[in-house]
Amino acid sequence: MRKSYDLVVVGGGVVGASLAYHAVAGGARTLLVDRTDPGQASAAGAGIISADTSTRGSAERQSLARVARGYYPDLIDALGGGTVTGFEVCGMIVVAYGEEEVGRFDRHVARLNEQAVDSQSSAEYEELDAQAGRAMFPALATPDRVLHHPHGARIDGRRLRDALLDAAERGGLEREESSARTLRVEAGRVVAVAVEDGEVACDSVAVAGGAWSREHEASLGVKIAVAPQRGQILHFGLAGQKTGSWPVVGTLGDYYLVAWPDGRVVCGATRESGTGFDPRPTAAGVREVLDEALRLAPGLEDATLLEIRVGLRPLSADLMPVLGHVPGVDNAFVATGHGPSGLALGPYSGKCVAELIVNGSSPFDLTPFRVDRPGLETSSR
Repeated sequence: MRKSYDLVVVGGGVVGASLAYHAVAGGARTLLVDRTDPGQASAAGAGIISADTSTRGSAERQSLARVARGYYPDLIDALGGGTVTGFEVCGMIVVAYGEEEVGRFDRHVARLNEQAVDSQSSAEYEELDAQAGRAMFPALATPDRVLHHPHGARIDGRRLRDALLDAAERGGLEREESSARTLRVEAGRVVAVAVEDGEVACDSVAVAGGAWSREHEASLGVKIAVAPQRGQILHFGLAGQKTGSWPVVGTLGDYYLVAWPDGRVVCGATRESGTGFDPRPTAAGVREVLDEALRLAPGLEDATLLEIRVGLRPLSADLMPVLGHVPGVDNAFVATGHGPSGLALGPYSGKCVAELIVNGSSPFDLTPFRVDRPGLETSSR
């Protein structure tokens, strides 16, 4: 048996990194184990942070999203600011083209207004005319409708993950690039985590392995009902363009554009279920995203195709994260299932689970997100 820890975190994406960072801040001697699988979602995500633009999902998920978005500024300040993490409040516009999309746009605005009333918050968005919207993002086709959210932001998932891990290491976090093969459970408690060169004793374990979290179902005796959803994302380069001030562009479907200060514009994303743990870019996926990119932004026609990123998102059947204590195992916890919203929700989710482990309570009620909630077992493998 090797050195013992207060907590072993399995998984080193943004959720696992946040969990480890907050656990260390709470005084826990922590080891993070991650084998850096190809397709890790945090490294591929485009990084849209804007809770008040979404009308998808349950009321519980919407509430979590609002609190998670509100937590971002404090976290970014603690990590050293936007120059370290790539976080910037750049605003967001939601655009619609054609009669069918305009109908969805009107229904979307109505739901946003209802949510603002239900949450007793102010509606911090306004409709702009088409030319004003296009002036904000010059590569766009002229839209029929535009909704502006001034508090929309972007985050670089890789830089955020690295900043969390670097800060945690300065606080004493230890890291190991290895596979967590099994969790040894005795008398209803995890007593050790088997890694590639032995066993690590621990007082608690947190499974934050993204789409790979199901590997620990047998050890824990519970279904971790998430499945990989492949997302393909294209990165374009617009040489000489000052894109840093451009807002995020959202649609009422699955597609978006995110501009970065270096002339890079990101367009995504496919949402492919049933593809398993296959992190390849495919001809059909690239065509799908490319067609949508040029429909939204014909100004990208002469851009350089710089990169294709593929992430395997951990998606649950009800589109809700899976967070909290594992029933039947006193010292086991799980943090996964964020789907396409891992960068938006994951840092705060990691904080909540870390505080549940270290302090015995979470700053946010995780009951709706429990691993054994009704209906979640219907997720497909």
